[in-house]
Amino acid sequence: MTLDILNQKPLKAVLLGIQLPKVSDQEHQGSLAELSRLVTTLGYEVVGQMSQRRTSTRGVTVLGDGKLKELASWTGGTGVVAPMFVKKKHKAALKFTKNIDLEDVDVDFDVDEDIDENVQDIDSKDDTRPKEKATIVIVDCDLSPSQLRNLESISGVPVLDRTGVIIEIFSRHARTRAARLQVEIARLKYVAPRVRETSGGEDRGGGGIGGKGAGESSIELDRRKIRDRIKELKQELGSISQEHDTRRSRREQEITVALVGYTNAGKSSLMRALTGSEVYVADKLFATLDTTIRTMYPESKPKVLISDTVGFIKKLPHDLVASFKSTLDEAQNANLLLYVVDCSDSTFRAQLDVTKTVLTEVGAGEVESFLIFNKEDRLSAEERTQLQTEFPDAHFMSAHRPEDVAALREKLVAHFETEMIEEDLLIPYTTQGAIGEIRAKYRVLSENYDADGVILRIRAEQEDIQRIKDKYELGKKKRREY
Repeated sequence: MTLDILNQKPLKAVLLGIQLPKVSDQEHQGSLAELSRLVTTLGYEVVGQMSQRRTSTRGVTVLGDGKLKELASWTGGTGVVAPMFVKKKHKAALKFTKNIDLEDVDVDFDVDEDIDENVQDIDSKDDTRPKEKATIVIVDCDLSPSQLRNLESISGVPVLDRTGVIIEIFSRHARTRAARLQVEIARLKYVAPRVRETSGGEDRGGGGIGGKGAGESSIELDRRKIRDRIKELKQELGSISQEHDTRRSRREQEITVALVGYTNAGKSSLMRALTGSEVYVADKLFATLDTTIRTMYPESKPKVLISDTVGFIKKLPHDLVASFKSTLDEAQNANLLLYVVDCSDSTFRAQLDVTKTVLTEVGAGEVESFLIFNKEDRLSAEERTQLQTEFPDAHFMSAHRPEDVAALREKLVAHFETEMIEEDLLIPYTTQGAIGEIRAKYRVLSENYDADGVILRIRAEQEDIQRIKDKYELGKKKRREY
């Protein structure tokens, strides 16, 4: 069943969680709660959830027999896996079967031997019985194509794993051309191994010269089309990436601060507060998928650019991590990273670890950073004190409080000014353009005039001061023209 089917009408979802031996109860419940928010972001209604402790997720049906029957009660399915192929019997075999006297057949049924083959399976506590039927099953782990088919056969409804849910959200929220291309590539890579026969497995056309031999089957042809489409999308994305690299090279002289963190940590709200821009803000997971860059407002000297990046999440599909190259490049090339954390979330420590792990994998782990504990207004006084003791270097704030945003802005400006020096520059009256550029890009501390020109005392980095000197040949004696 394809993802397109899921867009036809609102669905009622039952969540299915698998708790592995090394996963604590708190982590398991937190993962299910996060999955519930993901499903709600898609517009589905969560009507219930099931969970089971298993030694691994490698089984053909993931669950034990008892849980499979319970799943079927949620969806109205059969509870058993239907065979993929039904072998037709020969006419002689059918005639022979009819002549068999069933009374002569000795059949021994023993209901006590209906035991799950996975002896290490441990059922969790009893779940709430279904009050209404679910029309889709969402599994909190990645499923192989065969596992996906088996669960759909058992339940009789579409089944999505965690990766499928995330890709579906990304597909709906992508707005820019680059983001849509990146999401489409990830979606096709996800769909490719899950393509199934739609024409009874018949061959399409003859193969080879002269039509001899079997042609491509429908599934082989569909997969080849997907591979060709992915190749086209990558070529188109490559041209867009060159445009992004060109824009990024133009910003090399600018100071850039990248907001990074877990999804829904408040990055876009902080972006709007720091820049005054109307970026999209919503209490949803992955509300922002496109990298947005704006100038910090009120504008500082030198100018500071703030970039809002896509949020991270636990078990983020690797194809999506690789696809969002532009977002990760912004973090890698930034002068400073702001790790935005929702400190009111009890699982924020694990979320912070996920963010740091992903950024380390892409080479941004060594970039200088600040830890921003957002949504501090939701903490009690006792909770705030405990977190301040545990994280003494963290900056506590709320993106909705103007005084907190102003304090963060001052902290950012002060941070970049610590590496700056002060120097007097003599700008001859005959030098055109230098004073305007200096006033636009750097902080002018004082301005005096004498017979030779304008003396500006500026605060800037050493390399920027040297660049201005070289550009306008300041401090060099010029040949006198007669």
